[in-house]
Amino acid sequence: MSSTRLGVVMDPISQINPKKDSTLAMLLEAQARGFRIQYFEQADLRLEDGDPWGYGRELSVTDDSDDWYRLGAVSDLRLADLDVILMRKDPPFDTEYIFTTYILERAELTGTLIVNQPNSLRDISEKVFTAWFPDCCPPTLITRSMRQLRGFLQEQRKIVIKPLDGMGGRSIFVVNHDDNNANVIFETLTDYDRRFSMAQKYVPEIVAGDKRILMIAGKPASHVLARIPQAGDNRGNLVAGALAEARELTDRDRWICDRVGPILRDRGVLFAGLDVIGDFLTEINVTSPTGIRELAKLAGTDIAGQLMDVIEARLRSVQ
Repeated sequence: MSSTRLGVVMDPISQINPKKDSTLAMLLEAQARGFRIQYFEQADLRLEDGDPWGYGRELSVTDDSDDWYRLGAVSDLRLADLDVILMRKDPPFDTEYIFTTYILERAELTGTLIVNQPNSLRDISEKVFTAWFPDCCPPTLITRSMRQLRGFLQEQRKIVIKPLDGMGGRSIFVVNHDDNNANVIFETLTDYDRRFSMAQKYVPEIVAGDKRILMIAGKPASHVLARIPQAGDNRGNLVAGALAEARELTDRDRWICDRVGPILRDRGVLFAGLDVIGDFLTEINVTSPTGIRELAKLAGTDIAGQLMDVIEARLRSVQ
């Protein structure tokens, strides 16, 4: 029986969809290995004279869509006494999220392994960090200027525009060069030149799916999860109704992974999700990537097991 103590910081476990939840898949795997699990929400955490603490509850999980968790009594725990903490709080990436990473970084400084590394959670903006790999991406503009967005649209003829802090396909627009709604869209997303937004050249291969490539310690899983938009919708997001399909990686997918993976690994990102449309990288997800359960079902890929293998190896290396 393992003596590993694992903490998880997440949204309320009572509100997840157990059939699809990647955090639950990780916890099921950890429990199967004998890990003792402590459950936290953001409000449970605090710093006391620089020391990170949290009100945790012992958690047990089952692969049952009607009854998937049990919580024990509340205990006041020093986070430094945990071996590993999974930071799985979903976006929005707001100031509360940032403050949480500071608390977790204090635990990291005492030797607790945080997945993913707190300073990288702060530094790697899931849309903006694509700018570190321009050779992998479609033509991209990040700006607050409506004038610049209009110029980009006329140059590219058809674009996708989205807020920098969105998730799940929210507020994503596809705009043609002759769209009379373009100005209204630009006004809405930039709040009249007061907020940054991202515009990218439209990649027509989106009709074949927005590919999610899950990365474990900088290496891609054996299959990608293609999320195919429904008819009449441009969004390749499962929560927006896209259909899921497992596929093998293309040569271009592997090339993108070879470019991005080592950087993520060096920054302490053990679990990430690259979004690729056609031949182009569009996002780098590091906060709480999903897709584990879908790939397990569609391709038999044991991503949760591979991640726990890496975590256990990291823990052994520091003992």
